Amino acid sequence: MEGQEGTQQPQLVLAHKLFLLTHPDVQDIEKVRLREEVFTSVKADDMAPLYETLAAKSVLDMDQSVLDSMRAKIDEELKKLDEKIADAEENLGESEVREAHLAKSLFYIRIGDKEKALEQLKITESKTVAVGQKMDLVFYTLQLGFFYMDFDLISKSIDKAKKLFEEGGDWERKNRLKSFLKTKGS
Repeated sequence: MEGQEGTQQPQLVLAHKLFLLTHPDVQDIEKVRLREEVFTSVKADDMAPLYETLAAKSVLDMDQSVLDSMRAKIDEELKKLDEKIADAEENLGESEVREAHLAKSLFYIRIGDKEKALEQLKITESKTVAVGQKMDLVFYTLQLGFFYMDFDLISKSIDKAKKLFEEGGDWERKNRLKSFLKTKGS
């Protein structure tokens, strides 16, 4: 979630490019360039779930070998993350268990698997005590909402963030919430 002022999150840059690909006012030659950039981003982050969705919508062409390669890398990384979670649960404390679950949540966000990311964020939240950390999870959920233009998820997340702030959120997170509210137009 952190980033330097004036720079955008890579997921938001990708979301903007995806939006432009579907916009009728964007010239075809520009869409060719955007498709290449989207494919490069999807491939670089092994975003197999997003790739399958985009191919099904004919936004990108399906290359089965690329998809298989991405899936293999995802399976390998998930195995490592599950091992890390199991190790933390068996040998470490609650903080490490939470961090291991958070790592898995962020992985699902990175690969563009919205449903699994939301499920994993809920699991991570159940392992989270601090209000500030719960707010961070809400900000990750907001990020997903913006990426997928899921306005219901955005609205629910903003309401949840407001409630959490009332329970004791810090000023840094309050300012982040304000920036989301400005983005939403509230």
